[in-house]
Amino acid sequence: MSNQSVQTVSTSNDKFKVALAVIAAIAGVVGFFYLKGLNKPALMSTGALVAGLLFAVLILWASATGREFLSFAKEAVRETRKVVWPTRKEATQITGIVFAFVVVMAMFLWGTDKILQFLLYDVILGWK
Repeated sequence: MSNQSVQTVSTSNDKFKVALAVIAAIAGVVGFFYLKGLNKPALMSTGALVAGLLFAVLILWASATGREFLSFAKEAVRETRKVVWPTRKEATQITGIVFAFVVVMAMFLWGTDKILQFLLYDVILGWK
């Protein structure tokens, strides 16, 4: 376990900027669906979405909390590039193994259920 303490220093101005960025992102999404509902061109509705999200990112960049979050997001993307992804052949083999295991497990559970059903209903209770 880590014994490091986490200090969060945030001014009310930063909190206001983050709230404003969230509102801008929501406004972009709402604008997208509103314009889509009015059967406006797809470019217009997509433009509203992109503009809202871009405005939200710009507002976030102006706050210390937002810059830390965006830095964290960049680092997360950088880490995903370091992942060693399986080849198509390996992925197919792993998927086949998973499916085979599921089938075997389903048969095992079905068999266990039938044995318990026979023991409880036929042998112990005498129901048929």
